[in-house]
Amino acid sequence: MLAVAEKLAWYISRSSGIVAWIVLTASIVWGLALSSRLVRRRGVPAWLLDLHRFLGTLTIVFSLIHIGGLVADNYVHFGWSELFVPMSTTWRPGAVAWGIVALYLVVAIQITSWMMRRMPRRVWHAIHLTSFPMFAMATVHGYQSGHDAGNHLVQVVALTGAWLVVSLIIFRLLTLRTRRRSSLRGRTSIEAVDDGAFV
Repeated sequence: MLAVAEKLAWYISRSSGIVAWIVLTASIVWGLALSSRLVRRRGVPAWLLDLHRFLGTLTIVFSLIHIGGLVADNYVHFGWSELFVPMSTTWRPGAVAWGIVALYLVVAIQITSWMMRRMPRRVWHAIHLTSFPMFAMATVHGYQSGHDAGNHLVQVVALTGAWLVVSLIIFRLLTLRTRRRSSLRGRTSIEAVDDGAFV
């Protein structure tokens, strides 16, 4: 019991990092499902979009718990610079840098999601598209720095999540082409704008 208490912060950091990645993956999968109209149909309640935003918020919450666990753990020192300045830590600096940049991107994406109706659509859309490199960075961070990367269950979850994201990106790109072709045949401007609402 004493050994568990001594390593509690480390366990919290590891588990919250894994949960943050899972929730992030769910948010991206849900956003892609909405944008490719796998889920979105006329008459579907607005809470479906709210769920996407809620998952993004949860990603930040669990990322902060992950950071808090790192600060509380005494095995490796993580101060402000090590946590928020890429390549400033001596412990796996490359792996940690991927996580820091991914954190900045997820915060920027989430803030602009909350402000979506108050900013130009193209600016919002450009920032939102960074979800894909951010997901890749978070995945590399977890793989290179996580002590659970060799765990078979974690590997299955990670491969399944990555496969879902990549498959939905491909599907989204294919449906986007089809819709652009059909828009040339006389669709309304409202429908054309609506198609670009999520990517």
